Amino acid sequence: MALTGKQKEKVTKEVKRHDKDTGSPEYQIALFTEQIKKLTSHLKKNPKDFHSRRGLLKMVSKRRRLLDYFKKTNEKEYKALIKKLGLKN
Repeated sequence: MALTGKQKEKVTKEVKRHDKDTGSPEYQIALFTEQIKKLTSHLKKNPKDFHSRRGLLKMVSKRRRLLDYFKKTNEKEYKALIKKLGLKN
């Protein structure tokens, strides 16, 4: 259920800071958001897949921590990222 390279590139191309960016909070948040969407649709079809559910909860928690960090360090870009990814705060 991992994202392919093309899917990652499509999701993160507008939030990358530079060409080889893989560690910035914006990049990671965008990647987690796409993985969460994919896992959510998987769990709708497979409601008894508890291992994937646990992974989803861990991803949501990690994304929340990254969002909190990003908000604390750069609130202006945080708001732009939230709007770009369609997340609610």
